[in-house]
Amino acid sequence: MALDALREGSVPPLVLFDLDGTLLDSAPDFVATLRVLRSRHGLPPISEALLRPHVSRGSRAMLRAAFPDLDDAAREALVQPFLDVYRTELGRHGGPFDGVEELLAGIEDAGARWGIVTNKPGALARALMPLLGWEQRCAVLVGGDTLPVCKPDPRPLLHAAQAQSLPAADCAYVGDDERDIIAARAAGMPSMVALWGYRLDSDDPIAWQADHLFETPRDLLAHWA
Repeated sequence: MALDALREGSVPPLVLFDLDGTLLDSAPDFVATLRVLRSRHGLPPISEALLRPHVSRGSRAMLRAAFPDLDDAAREALVQPFLDVYRTELGRHGGPFDGVEELLAGIEDAGARWGIVTNKPGALARALMPLLGWEQRCAVLVGGDTLPVCKPDPRPLLHAAQAQSLPAADCAYVGDDERDIIAARAAGMPSMVALWGYRLDSDDPIAWQADHLFETPRDLLAHWA
């Protein structure tokens, strides 16, 4: 099945996705979160354009972008307040990227399953599922704290495949960050770059050596049409 998973016209039995920056355009939720935190420090809101490239790298990267003048210890002290405020903004401002719902429906129509492997804390990722109408559709969800390790370690991807009783080679992984591709390659899982996601100007997705790169979710779906 490994070759089939890469070949056009064949949807793998299980397609795994990163969440933020791949399925979900969550940047607006994080802009709202940081608006609250920055206001507590007497600072104006951060622009979405400034924050967006950092979203896939997690809370600490976003805090570095939002509070560049604080030292590491001061920013670390903001991680828990960041998460606390984010829980109140979760799913209120962002939503799936254009074409994502069509992509997921296409996977389902092909008789395949899809799931999520994210570094976002599992409780936050699970809380999003009913807000998106995905709680009955997502076959497996592995959060950043499901295992003692997270991406770029391959074990979360292997855990998701095992939970669905599938070898890694019969799955595919789609993500917008280099660590997604590192994890997929180490897991022996076909890897696909979501070019529609969040990236820094210095990122070079071609250098990540993924099996495929796609500009839009519809391009990925067309690959399997």
